[in-house]
Amino acid sequence: MCQGHAILSPAVSRRLALSALTASLVAGLGACSDGPPGPAGNTSALAAPDAVQAAALADAGAAATPPVPVPVATKRIRKSFIPDVGLPPIVNGLAPVITRIPTKHPVVFLTIDDGGTKNPDMPALMSGYDYPATIFLAQTYVKDNPAFFKQFESQGSLIENHTISHNVNMVQKLGYADQLAEITGMQGFVKDQYGRLPTLFRPPGGAYSNVMRKAVADAGLKAVITWEAKANAGKMDYQYGNALRPGDIVLMHFRPEFAADLGAFRQAQLEAGLEVVLLEDFLGVR
Repeated sequence: MCQGHAILSPAVSRRLALSALTASLVAGLGACSDGPPGPAGNTSALAAPDAVQAAALADAGAAATPPVPVPVATKRIRKSFIPDVGLPPIVNGLAPVITRIPTKHPVVFLTIDDGGTKNPDMPALMSGYDYPATIFLAQTYVKDNPAFFKQFESQGSLIENHTISHNVNMVQKLGYADQLAEITGMQGFVKDQYGRLPTLFRPPGGAYSNVMRKAVADAGLKAVITWEAKANAGKMDYQYGNALRPGDIVLMHFRPEFAADLGAFRQAQLEAGLEVVLLEDFLGVR
């Protein structure tokens, strides 16, 4: 509590003491509420002191302590953009590969992979920043608790296909039939768990081939999604340049360092002046 509050004389009646103390606390709280707003323009709200508690403290001759300020999330209005690019078509039976969106809009696309770490703070962090994300899950990582990721769906994110087993050598070691089974199997798992068939595919480890592109198209998916920037180990890594660019697709993972990675992405996003937009919305494949 701020200094400078009057000390009540023992001679003042109990009723006046309680009234003065309560007014003093309210005024002191108003004067001390100088903390920064929360993420994405959230503001802090302070609760009024409890008169009953203040009276009890006065009876005991103790100094009343104001409650700790609790930030209250304020939902912002997300900016929307009319897409200036379209989804590339499937050509000769091969799904297109999208590494970056060639847009002039100040947008960036967040994607999060795997699903191995399920920290209860993760949904709260995403909600606090109000970020929609394209979430590429692999069944092997999420089958123990698939319901965990429904929290992200409720925030506006979508679940997409990252295969059943997350075999990073599938391009080299699996033929067409086995790759197709990995992809279609995950299609069914996502549909059963989340009620929607994925439209986008991310290859484990990022490697792909024409055989995989055919399997992706034959499984009913619209595109293979890779990346040129990633948040990793609490910092940003770029394949080109040293900052985020409009249209970048950013890779993250559900790992123990999720909070640090998301913080690094947020700093880079704000410094670049970009808005986080859901990739499926921009490509029209929701």
